[in-house]
Amino acid sequence: MNTLFYIALKYIRSQRNSKLLSKISVISVIGIALGIAAVNIALTILGGFEETIKEKTIEFNSHITITTYGNKNITNFKENLEIIKETSGNSIESISPFISKDAIIKSKHLSEGIKITGILPGNNYRKLKENLVEGKFVFTEKGRKGIILGRKLADKLFVKTGDKVTLFVLKNDKPPSPENPPGIEQFLVSGIYESGMAAYDDLQAFISFYDAQEILGMANECSGFNIRLSNLENLDSVKNVLKESLGYPFYVRDFYQINKPIFTWLELQKKPIPIVLGLIILVAVFNIIGTLLMMVLEKTSEIGILKALGTRKKQIVAIFIFQGLYLALLGIIFGNVLALGLSWLQEEFKIISLPASIYFVSSVPVLINPLYYFIVTAVAFLLSFLASFIPSYIAAAIKPIQAIRFD
Repeated sequence: MNTLFYIALKYIRSQRNSKLLSKISVISVIGIALGIAAVNIALTILGGFEETIKEKTIEFNSHITITTYGNKNITNFKENLEIIKETSGNSIESISPFISKDAIIKSKHLSEGIKITGILPGNNYRKLKENLVEGKFVFTEKGRKGIILGRKLADKLFVKTGDKVTLFVLKNDKPPSPENPPGIEQFLVSGIYESGMAAYDDLQAFISFYDAQEILGMANECSGFNIRLSNLENLDSVKNVLKESLGYPFYVRDFYQINKPIFTWLELQKKPIPIVLGLIILVAVFNIIGTLLMMVLEKTSEIGILKALGTRKKQIVAIFIFQGLYLALLGIIFGNVLALGLSWLQEEFKIISLPASIYFVSSVPVLINPLYYFIVTAVAFLLSFLASFIPSYIAAAIKPIQAIRFD
């Protein structure tokens, strides 16, 4: 077997005793490497998109969100909070009431329509704190009510931490009137966050839950509850239990349902991937067939000599299968290294940027998943093994006398 492997390596190398691979072999290896790299990078980017968007949406919506149909206010929220805790058992890591309403924010330079969210600082919003790029995660600054803005919203308003902004909201969800004047309150920008998702950085502003209750006239009311689970595998079971126990008018949704357009878009991107990328691998594998067939033509006389010396057909087949697998292995290794290198560069330096308003993130996200690499490597190696049989059997079928006379 060692002799057969030695002969296979000799055939791969160029004719004049060079230690380098022949040009045909090099082209074949490059083709396989580029195919493997393309498959792995595509899967890495799709996985990165899904994981990044999942993380970002959970940061602002948690795993499960409970609201009401028609987005009406939830009355006696403290009592409902206890009911939800009892119903969910030990599956919940944290639960927090929130208030979410439309508002107008005004700085010295500009007015803008936004969504304000009143929150209680805690586990549900620890990621928001980690995303702060300026200021502090506090809702009282220098004795004034504080507000946390997204980076793009702050830039649009030409404000920074320490600047004053004014909020205009509808009290009691009713049009302004002499009996029900609008809520107008001045806030100090205490922090600026940057999530990388335009849907939040452009529109979302966070204030204290109690400040939101006061300015909106929502005593003992909230808009809903954000729930974070201790184990995401319990998502469906907890959601179904809450649906059955709470009933109408409560509306229980997980983060997949809340952001259904985004995740549907990701699923659509994934559907053609197996076909398109499978074709890329097949093209790379056909390089092996072409390379081995050319080697069979080039080495016809040598094959005839080997057969005349008593080499069996199985051994001839083994020689060319060794060649195919050797070329495939080199291509797979180089392709995986290339994919890992490019993915690492993108992850560390964000080389390729994206318009956040279209793609939800500001740079191409990557998720290096060893499982993807293993599957692609296994499939490519298997296809290369099968592809090597065709030229191998052609070589084994050559007759010794005709082969020796072949020139």
